[in-house]
Amino acid sequence: MANPAVDNRLQLLIHEGESRMKAMQVIAQGENLALQEAEVPKPNPGPGEVLIQVHAAGVTPTELVWYPTAHTTAGEKREHAIPGHEFSGVIAEVGEGVSGFAAGNAVFGMSDWFIDGATAEYCVTVPASIAVKPSTLTHEQAATVPIGALTAWQGLFTKAKIQAGERVLVQGGSGAVGLFVVQLAKSHGAIVIATSSAENASLVKELGADTVIDYKAERFEDHASQVDVVFDTVGGDTFERSWAVLKQGGRMVTIAASAEGQQEQRVKDSFFIVEPDQQQLVEVGKLLDAGTLKTFIKAVVPFAGAPAAYANEPQLQRGAGKLVVKIS
Repeated sequence: MANPAVDNRLQLLIHEGESRMKAMQVIAQGENLALQEAEVPKPNPGPGEVLIQVHAAGVTPTELVWYPTAHTTAGEKREHAIPGHEFSGVIAEVGEGVSGFAAGNAVFGMSDWFIDGATAEYCVTVPASIAVKPSTLTHEQAATVPIGALTAWQGLFTKAKIQAGERVLVQGGSGAVGLFVVQLAKSHGAIVIATSSAENASLVKELGADTVIDYKAERFEDHASQVDVVFDTVGGDTFERSWAVLKQGGRMVTIAASAEGQQEQRVKDSFFIVEPDQQQLVEVGKLLDAGTLKTFIKAVVPFAGAPAAYANEPQLQRGAGKLVVKIS
C-alpha cells in the first residue's frame, strides 16, 4: 500500500530546485476536449530560444482539435498540450546565442504549433517568431494581432499576390482574420466585398469594405461576381459556393479546417496554414503604430476564464475581433 507521506516527500524531492508555473492544459472531457488549470514546470530557454513572461494570449478555439495539439512533429501522441500560440509579453530570459533581443524587451508574436503555447505564465519561442510590441498597443491588444494579421498578410500578398484594382471577396469580414484581410486588401488598392453579420457591418465598412453583405439575410452570390480573389475564413458550404463567383483565372485562398486534407487539387492549392515571420510582424507593427491598421478585442477574460473562452461560450461571442486571456 502506498504511503502518502513518502509520496509527498518524493514529490518535494522531484520539485526541489524546479520552478513551477500555472498553465492551462488540454484534457479529454467525455467526447470533447476542454482546458484544465495545472501547475507545471516552468520552461527554460535552450540555445537560440527566448523565454517569454506572458501578459496576454490570443484565443483560437479550434486549436484544441488541431493535429499539432495532439501530436508531435514525428507523429507521436501528445497529451496535456498548452494552447494559445499568439501572445504578448516581456522577455524574461534569452538562451545562448540569441542576439537582437534582451531580457525586459516587450514583444509580441506567435510560436510553432507543435510546442506548448502561451496560455500559461511563461512560454518558450525563437527570435524569428517575435517582434518588438507596438508601443501604441496594450499587451491585450497586441495578443490579438500575430495569427490574424500574419494570416491576412500571407494569404493576400504571398499566396494570392493581389494587385491594386482587383476585386477581393472576404468571407467572414468581421472575424479575427477577416478584419485584417479587409484592411490590408483595401490599403493595397483592392475593391473589397465582405460578408458579415448585420451588427458588425458598419465596422467592416469603416475599415474599408466597399460592399458589405449580411450573410444571414442575403446570398453573397447576388452581390459578388467576377471576383479576382476570394479569401475564405468560414469554410463548409460558404467555401464551396465561393468557387462560382471567381472570374476565370481568379484565386481562392482558404484557412478553413474543412479544406485541410482534401484531395481535390483546387482545394489543396487554395489551403494554407499561417507561419511565424518576424519581418512581417515588424511591418504589421509599424502599421499599427501609425494607426493605419487596427485590431479589435471581442472580450478579455482572466486566466481562470480560459476554459470558457475556448468553449466558445455564448456570452463571449458578441462583437468583432478576438478573445484574449489576460495572464499577468
